[in-house]
Amino acid sequence: MTTNDQNAPSFAVHIPDAELEAEPLDPQQIVSGEPVVTGKVLWESADGKQLRGIWQITPGVVTDTEANELFVVVSGRATIEVEGGDVLEVGPGDAAVLREGDRTTWTVHETLRKAYHITLGG
Repeated sequence: MTTNDQNAPSFAVHIPDAELEAEPLDPQQIVSGEPVVTGKVLWESADGKQLRGIWQITPGVVTDTEANELFVVVSGRATIEVEGGDVLEVGPGDAAVLREGDRTTWTVHETLRKAYHITLGG
């Protein structure tokens, strides 16, 4: 259910069973392994600056530059190293916040699925 309508109905989705779509990684982001990313945007604000959805990545190591994001891990495990900052160990039930511009390295130990809310700058 993707909508730009501010008057869209409330909804619920069972995250473990949600069908996701391919979101190919930039090959330059892959450090090791053959990680595969899938996801689904469930809601997008009318201005396109806020997104809520589900994201999944299979085991491997990837780099990223983050948006302002709050996420909750539903399944799987990863270690997220924030350049010049903390190392975050995340697994089922963990909530994490990433700051816009954080440069990260994700070491995905078990296929990780998360629900997220992203606010894009700009």
